[in-house]
Amino acid sequence: LLGRGEVSSVELTQATLDRIVACDNEIKAYLTVAPEAALEQATEADRVRANGDRGNLPSLLGIPLAIKDVICVEGLPTTCGSRILENYVPPFSATAVEKLREAGAVILGKTNTDEFAMGSSTENSAFFATHNPWDLTRVPGGSSGGSAAAVAGGLAYGALGSDTGGSVRQPASLCGVVGIKPSYGRVSRWGLVAFASSLDQIGCFGRTVADAALFLGAISGYDPRDSTSVNAPVPDYGASLTGDIQGKRIGVPREYFLEGMQPEVEAAVREAVNRMADLGAEIVEVSLPHTSYALPVYYLVAPAEASANLARYDGMRYGLSLEGADLWDTYRKTRGQGFGPEVKRRIMLGTYALSAGYYDAYYRKASQIRTLIRKDFDRALEKCDVLVAPTTPTTAFKLGEMVSDPMQMYLQDVFTLALSLAGLPGLSLPCGFDESGLPIGLQIMGGAFDEATVLR
Repeated sequence: LLGRGEVSSVELTQATLDRIVACDNEIKAYLTVAPEAALEQATEADRVRANGDRGNLPSLLGIPLAIKDVICVEGLPTTCGSRILENYVPPFSATAVEKLREAGAVILGKTNTDEFAMGSSTENSAFFATHNPWDLTRVPGGSSGGSAAAVAGGLAYGALGSDTGGSVRQPASLCGVVGIKPSYGRVSRWGLVAFASSLDQIGCFGRTVADAALFLGAISGYDPRDSTSVNAPVPDYGASLTGDIQGKRIGVPREYFLEGMQPEVEAAVREAVNRMADLGAEIVEVSLPHTSYALPVYYLVAPAEASANLARYDGMRYGLSLEGADLWDTYRKTRGQGFGPEVKRRIMLGTYALSAGYYDAYYRKASQIRTLIRKDFDRALEKCDVLVAPTTPTTAFKLGEMVSDPMQMYLQDVFTLALSLAGLPGLSLPCGFDESGLPIGLQIMGGAFDEATVLR
């Protein structure tokens, strides 16, 4: 519509802002909306479109997008869903946001998240829980639940999220949208507030695979400011969307179909695999034998890195500061009142795993098993072009249903954690509905820096 001149970016942005006003009191996807700034950006996009070379316009010119509130946007609050950063406004934007701006995107605002991206339901936000647009009594998933709900509810045309152990793919599945986590190092982490530095990646949500491919292409590429950024060429992801999977080998890992998973999820994923066979793909059963270790390994590695990363929130330099009788009392008060229960739980888990006498038994052992998990994927992907599996074991659960049971909540990511530990790309794609009309997600996993094949 923009390209044909049937709508302006200002009209598109205003329509989206109107929908936010109409619906977000119920969905609660956004923590911050910036209507004036968004309309200014839209006005500039219309000016560029009117004066530019039609064949050479920026790829996202005038498209309204949302940003997860763990990614810095200059001049907008970046709270990470936490009281400890409630009033923090960064003086810079993340590289991924800079790239979106270069591509002409309109930034609508910041979306809700589990505190410091720790959670699978967006109920761990210090401010409020986000609701699933398909059923407002249910969770949208997490930790990027605000971004997934915004795209599913028509409150943005796309959004950025972050994925440490499944935080883009799991909410994409529960909200019936497309979510892609790129390979570790594909997208710069500069300006992404750190949770677990060896796992965190910025990813994208879209309503279609074509949209997700467009957004991923815009934010990918080498960044010298991020020491983990990989200097690898970025293909034209849009050009890879041929729709042709004739002769592609698709691996189905037997460990990803567990007892206790929702029967409708398994049925929908099996049907999707059959559909791929109908389209000419060769289906191969594969094994990822160390899959069962992914959950305990992740919950040693990620909390250990989080305990180190979150040590900087001490009330001394930025964020919440509550004065105590002495230095230690100041730390205790600031961190005690600034962090929520899930963040405290993970800091304590991580500190324990890194402590003298336990480091070798826990963190080092977990790191060694992580290598075995990566080798499982390498071996399977020697035989196959991609692997497919469910994204989540169930569809969206009720708000409040698992809040008091951390283990059940952690099991929500049982199918996404291993891929994060391996640093490989993965995408969640809608593949049907359960009897309650809730969306089911299919996970497509690929080799390192082969997002193009995953998207295809």
